Amino acid sequence: MPARNAPTAMTKIDRLTVKYHDKVVGTIATTIDGKCTTFEYAPGWIAEGFSISPLELPLQQGTFVAPISPFYGNFGIFEDSLPDGYGRYLLHKALLRQGIDDSKLSVIERLSIVGCNGMGALTYEPETAIKQEPAISDFDLLQAKALEVLGEQQDTDAGLLLYNSGNSGGCRPKAIFNDATGHWLVKFRHTYDPVDMGLQEYHYNEVARQCGINVPDFKLVNGKYFATRRFDLSLSGERIHTATAGGLLRISLSNPTLDYRNLLALTGFLTQSPEYVEEMYRRMVFNYLTDNKDDHCKNFSFLVSESDNGKYKWHLAPAYDLTLCTEGYNGQHATSVNATGYPTMNDFIAVGTKIRISEKRCRQLIEQVYSCCDDLLVNPISNK
Repeated sequence: MPARNAPTAMTKIDRLTVKYHDKVVGTIATTIDGKCTTFEYAPGWIAEGFSISPLELPLQQGTFVAPISPFYGNFGIFEDSLPDGYGRYLLHKALLRQGIDDSKLSVIERLSIVGCNGMGALTYEPETAIKQEPAISDFDLLQAKALEVLGEQQDTDAGLLLYNSGNSGGCRPKAIFNDATGHWLVKFRHTYDPVDMGLQEYHYNEVARQCGINVPDFKLVNGKYFATRRFDLSLSGERIHTATAGGLLRISLSNPTLDYRNLLALTGFLTQSPEYVEEMYRRMVFNYLTDNKDDHCKNFSFLVSESDNGKYKWHLAPAYDLTLCTEGYNGQHATSVNATGYPTMNDFIAVGTKIRISEKRCRQLIEQVYSCCDDLLVNPISNK
C-alpha cells in the first residue's frame, strides 16, 4: 500500500457502460466542461427494456443531460448506486489511505468504483477496483471496528468495513451476508445509538407488520443485531432494479422537501395500484404515530419485476429503516404531511383524498394503524 500522503493517480474515466443482468442499458458520460453527466439508452434496450427512471429518463432516443443541482451533475437513478452516509465516509477514509482525494473524483469515477458491487441491479463498466478486503462473518468484530472508525480512533479498517457493507446507504454501519435462508443486511449501532438499537428496530418491525405494513423478513443475529432480508435480490440471488423516491424525484437528503402527497402520487403513478397507495398511506401514519422522523426520501423505494411474458412492472418495495428517531431534521419529520411537520387529522385526510382515497377509507386506515401501534404509540393524531 502506498504511503499515507503519497499521491496515487486513478485512471481517468469519462464514460461508462450501464448494464442490467449483463444487458447494455446505455452509456453515461461526462460533459465536455466536466460539470455534468449525460445518458443515452442503447437501441436494443429501447426496443426490449424499460425506463430505469420514468420521470427523469423516459425510454426514448436522444441524449439526456443531468442538471447540476441537486446531485452535482448526476442523474438521480445513478446517485442511488453511490454510497452515502456511512458508506461515503468509509470510501473517503479508504481512498485517503491510498493517497486519493475523493472530493476530486467525478461522478463517473465514483460509479466506476461501485462497478458491479452496488445495491440494486445496475452495474457499471469499466470497473475501478480498490484494495480487496476479506469478507467477515464475525459481527461483534465488525461492530467494534465500526465504532472505532466512526469515533475517529482509527481508519485502518475503513476499506474492510466498506467492502463488507456492499456500498449500502444510510448513516448506520451495515454488513451484507448470506446464509442458508437467503441474503441479508445486518445493521450495527452508530456511536450515538443506544446499546439496544437492534432490539428496538426489531420491535418496530414487529409492530409495523401488525399494522398491515409490508416489511422484509427480519431476525436478530447474536441476539442483538437487527438483520433484514435484502429486497434488491431475489431468493435465488438475481439482482432486482431498485430506485429510491429521492432518486426518482430528484430530491437530495441535504434538502428535505418531500411531502407524503408526493410519495402517494409517485406510488400511484409508478405502480398503478390502489393497494400500494394504501400501503404508503399506512407507512405515513405509522411513522408519525411512532415518532420515526427518519422518513427521508431515500427511505422509500420501488422495484421492477419482469413477468413471464417479458413485461416490466414497478412495485412498492417493502418498508425499511423503521425505528424510533426523535431528532429527525431540525426536530421535525424529513417528510411533511400536507406541507406541515405538525399534521392534524385534517392534514392526514387531505393528503389521502388528494390521491382519491375516500375520507371514510382514510379514517379506517388511520384507525387500523393506531389500534395496532401498542407500546410504540408516541404521537396520537390531533383532531384540531
